[in-house]
Amino acid sequence: MQALAEKIKSTNRRAGLWLAPLIASRSSKLFREHKDWFLKDERGRFVSAGFNWGEYLFALDTTHPEVMAWLIQLMKQVRAWGFDYFKLDFLYAGALKGKRYKDMPREAAYRECLKTMYEAMGENAFFLTCGTPIVPALGVCDAIRIGPDVSHEWENYRNEVLLYNPTTPGTKNAVRTVVNRLWLKDLVHIDPDVEYFESKENFLAEEHKIQLQDLALICNFKATSDLPQWMTSDEREQVRKFLLAVPKVTQLSRYVYKLDERIVDFSSAVGLPAEPIGLTKLWGNFLGWLGDFPFVLRIFKWIDDDKLR
Repeated sequence: MQALAEKIKSTNRRAGLWLAPLIASRSSKLFREHKDWFLKDERGRFVSAGFNWGEYLFALDTTHPEVMAWLIQLMKQVRAWGFDYFKLDFLYAGALKGKRYKDMPREAAYRECLKTMYEAMGENAFFLTCGTPIVPALGVCDAIRIGPDVSHEWENYRNEVLLYNPTTPGTKNAVRTVVNRLWLKDLVHIDPDVEYFESKENFLAEEHKIQLQDLALICNFKATSDLPQWMTSDEREQVRKFLLAVPKVTQLSRYVYKLDERIVDFSSAVGLPAEPIGLTKLWGNFLGWLGDFPFVLRIFKWIDDDKLR
């Protein structure tokens, strides 16, 4: 890891690392060896922090002294490798309801955890929080992701229509949420998630890619996860111009902005999807009930949305 960080920094870039330190899967070494570190409910069952990578995730109890010692050491180790940009994800796990080692409000426990990790990162570290309850994180981080994940599609039929869940990954969901949280810009750096430029395996219309890019310019937080080898020379040139752009941003109304002399209107993205009715609602409710079973969640992950129509 140290060699990787040094290679990154040798190109005059800052070395950053993504971590999800407050969760662990059932099959992980951390969970197997330290089950007493994890949050439980009043009935003694492990508190679920979600389902991803084909497994249920469990939440660390951040009031447990051994957990905090482990988290401090983890942050110090990452910094010792040479990474000083920390992107910590799935942080909501630290604020979940449960029976904690120390009896204290979960919001206070969560904020104290962020503060402790931030201090352990060392001087001049940059701390980007993701999946975080926003208010408790203010003042104990440098930046906050303020919306759901973007994706290579504008809307997701399964999630937004059948399951009626406007918080799942999807570009329209991301734009809607970020636009309504731009007021946070005066309090903390705000991250709208990545922007797309390449067209390979990307189903977004050009206008929707531009909306993402415009949001990033307004937030002054630019990033892309596009693979360079997937991009054409023209697309790489778009990235270069985007990274160099510093437009004058003027807000004209709640959803309308002016970037230099160009008007940008996000109104088309802010409406919530229509609530399903009739057979569509019944189908969605049935799928939602099936989602309580892990093997069904794996099938959902695999099935193409169009097959559910």
